[in-house]
Amino acid sequence: MISLNPVRILKLDAQEEKGEMARLSNFAGAIAIGDLVKSTIGPKGMDKMLVSFDPSHKGRVVVTNDGATILRAVGVDNPAGKILVNMAIGVDDEVGDGTTSVTILASELLREAERMIERKIHPQTIITGYRLATKVALDTLEKNAVDHSENKEIFQDVLLNAAATALSSKILSSDKKMFSQLAVKAVLRLKGSGNINAIHIIKKKGGCLSDSFLDEGFILDKKIGQFQPKRIKNAKILIANTPMDTDKIKIFGSRVRTDSSAMVADVEQCEKEKMKDKVTKILSHKCNVFINRQLIYNYPEQLFADAGVMAIEHADFDGIERLALVTGGEIASTFDNPESIILGECDLIEEIMIGEDKLLRFSGVKLGEACTIVIRGATEQIIDEAERSLHDVICVLITIIRDKRIIYGGGAAELQMSTAISDAAINITGKESVAMEAYSKALLEIPMAISDNGGYDSSYIITALRAAHKNGERSCGIDMVNGDITDMNKLGVFESFAIKRQIIFSATEATEVILRVDHIMKAGPRPRKEDRRPC
Repeated sequence: MISLNPVRILKLDAQEEKGEMARLSNFAGAIAIGDLVKSTIGPKGMDKMLVSFDPSHKGRVVVTNDGATILRAVGVDNPAGKILVNMAIGVDDEVGDGTTSVTILASELLREAERMIERKIHPQTIITGYRLATKVALDTLEKNAVDHSENKEIFQDVLLNAAATALSSKILSSDKKMFSQLAVKAVLRLKGSGNINAIHIIKKKGGCLSDSFLDEGFILDKKIGQFQPKRIKNAKILIANTPMDTDKIKIFGSRVRTDSSAMVADVEQCEKEKMKDKVTKILSHKCNVFINRQLIYNYPEQLFADAGVMAIEHADFDGIERLALVTGGEIASTFDNPESIILGECDLIEEIMIGEDKLLRFSGVKLGEACTIVIRGATEQIIDEAERSLHDVICVLITIIRDKRIIYGGGAAELQMSTAISDAAINITGKESVAMEAYSKALLEIPMAISDNGGYDSSYIITALRAAHKNGERSCGIDMVNGDITDMNKLGVFESFAIKRQIIFSATEATEVILRVDHIMKAGPRPRKEDRRPC
């Protein structure tokens, strides 16, 4: 006799969703992620306040409109939502900007796909149509890209305008002219290498954003040891990651048996002798500056002071690696082989004051393109957001210098691609043309969100833009100052071609991954010891 009871394969605590329910769950999660960041896009986008309840962060507050920062901080439980978060972080790692745009585009593609599935169009048909639309979009993007790299003066103006465009939606928008010049100067110092590690950013509370400046050298946020030289010319720098804290025996928490305290003093003296030998080995390398990743205790600090050597302790990992890069040295951990030690070099090390803090400036470093941007601001939240904004702008400029091509901003590129896809869909006879039209509609969501966030009539603006592009005005975009459309070339609103291309690629691929899913299986929670029972 055949049993009609369903056979359960998964464990009791496991969950599964099939077919339509699985797709609906994915669509709901991904669309919610897009709606979360939609209000932050554009020059008049709003900010999000992220409050951490982690005891280690002590209720840390972050105010930002940076898509990658928001998505990293928000705990997402939906699997499709996690795919979009990972996609946005991947775009941020690859090109440094465009995270909000790619999240909005992917969520709108899934919103359109949900409507098509309700009309009984198969997901594979939608994927095929989206692929055709992506090819048309990328071809249109290539066709409308502009390259001004042959003329250095014009190209520098393009970089300034691209930096100002990227800053328009950031906290630095009120001082975007100053920060655009500052970012362009820093990037041009790289001489096309694109080595972003050569640009060091330091944050110092106090003053206002307009007090920020670019220093042509390397600034380390550390202090010099007691009674050591405060200024050194022709510095020979030994950079190390080694313990310099064993000049005293660590007796607390230890078990020591001794007949007298004199024996403890003998052990301490032995430790001192070992430390003195280590300092002697360090000094034998003919360095006049010693910078250590770890702490330097009083006794070795005194030995360095007696030898006239500048010693700097507890340089953080990022700082010490960047310092090794710009001075041409290598980080050492042992000092027995002089031939394996490579010293860093610079013309001058001196102590400077920023606000009430003392810092060290390394001038004339071996890596000539190295520079430091010092950001000032009233609160920690302001300077943190300013750093994120400046990092995004620097990444945009580096991608433009590498690829040389730019496109018109203000929604012009999205209108160009949307119009081209709609025109191409007319020639497709199958259901794929419906998916292409949906892709065209999803692209328009970015300029619509930009105009909505400015409080303008997005329906009027998009209609006027579409009419202008149909009439051959390919560089028309949204003027966010006047709430109308205008020529982006005259307004100087430019974006990176490479970033826009990456947005199209990533959004389409993430959408395809989610559309292919028809079955979600969730493992049960891991049981506690007392709840475990044999399977």
